[in-house]
Amino acid sequence: MTRLEAAQARFAEAMTRLEEVALSLAGYRARAERDAAEIARLRQEREALIARVQELEEEGRQLAGITEEVEQRLDGAIAEIRSALGKS
Repeated sequence: MTRLEAAQARFAEAMTRLEEVALSLAGYRARAERDAAEIARLRQEREALIARVQELEEEGRQLAGITEEVEQRLDGAIAEIRSALGKS
């Protein structure tokens, strides 16, 4: 094998390795793009869930207020009934 043939063989081998690396990098780049899209989707979903939790917390506070009002009214009604029964 002449020096030229040996250099050509090394060059061909280097080109093959370079092509393999380039294909591998292209695969990584595509994966990174898919991952970035998935991350963006998950962030949007997270924001929607946070908004929903805030809505539910507000609804819970409102229900607690209503429950307290109903409890007070029931206590008043029970007191009136006891008073009426005691007077009859």
